Amino acid sequence: MRLSAEDRRTAVVRIALSEFARYGLHGTSTQAIARGAGVSQPYLFRLFANKKALFRATARHCFDRTVETFETAAGDLTGPAAVRAVQRAWEVQRASGELPMMQMQLYAAAYSDPEIRDEVVSGWERLWATAIRVTGMSTPEVARLFSRMMLINSMVSLAIPPEHRGWSALAGPADDEAPGACSRSPKAAVR
Repeated sequence: MRLSAEDRRTAVVRIALSEFARYGLHGTSTQAIARGAGVSQPYLFRLFANKKALFRATARHCFDRTVETFETAAGDLTGPAAVRAVQRAWEVQRASGELPMMQMQLYAAAYSDPEIRDEVVSGWERLWATAIRVTGMSTPEVARLFSRMMLINSMVSLAIPPEHRGWSALAGPADDEAPGACSRSPKAAVR
């Protein structure tokens, strides 16, 4: 059965996510993406005008999957239970590393390319709004959640081993309490 162009685009973006997450915008070979998706490189460029257009489509896909992760995790939960579910769902992402690594690649590419930056900022804003919508968190609480996610993204990107104290720190109070429910004041935490 022949796939439609839209189905091929979807297949290419899925393969591209894996490749771009690992090698970044400039280090990824479009030939490797085409081969992985079972299409020729010329056909890949009929689906996407250029490598940057494919990267931007992959950025949207990455944020779509992250939004879906948040929504699925929160489900019908509210308040602190929804926050914990979203936190745990992102922590599970470290197993494959694909979404955390792709986010890191997106942030790096966005720094020097305004078109990519616009795409990433749009996705990031959507993710922020989703976190508020599905958990009811305040802006400072969302900031703490995103800080936690960035720690996970960083440790995944650096291939920090599972026994490292950074991973065990994630299993601390944030899993037992909602963000912002910490019993210590911010000043007491800084030493």
